[in-house]
Amino acid sequence: MARVLVPLADGCEELEAVTIIDLLRRAGVEVVTAGLGEGVVRASRGVLLLPDTTLDVALGDDYDMVVLPGGMPGATHLKEDARILDLLKKMAAAGKYTAAICAAPMVLAEAGVLAGRQATSYPGFLDGLADVTLRSEAVVQDGTVLTSRGPGTAIDFALALVEVLAGSEKRRQVEAALVRA
Repeated sequence: MARVLVPLADGCEELEAVTIIDLLRRAGVEVVTAGLGEGVVRASRGVLLLPDTTLDVALGDDYDMVVLPGGMPGATHLKEDARILDLLKKMAAAGKYTAAICAAPMVLAEAGVLAGRQATSYPGFLDGLADVTLRSEAVVQDGTVLTSRGPGTAIDFALALVEVLAGSEKRRQVEAALVRA
């Protein structure tokens, strides 16, 4: 079974965080949520999220993918955390998946993960990066890096993550149960 780490920072976008966690778990993926510190995380709209563990504890395990929810100032908190940047560099060097949505692709850029790649983000968060080719699709996958635009693309993003980790048939099953059409 695939194992995914979802770091949660105060000010994260709750719609993105919960959608990612929920859809991956529906697909049978083991998801570990980790707060940057102890206790409850207050998301950008005031929703309280209780992480499974702390980042310090979570870093003792291995993961197939790290997924960063966006939202502000949550993405800034991730970008300013040396542990997150180090983890992203290690994941990329090991050929493992890194993913981010909304403002969080700027964290991937800060860690050097987006250099020479195609990516998307919430408008403005990747502007001015000469080594990143910006795309406007809801979800962009370039090798082992997946990025997405924002809260409105969270389901598409999470389903793309499901497909990468559990296959296209599992994605179809999860999506059908959502009754999106």
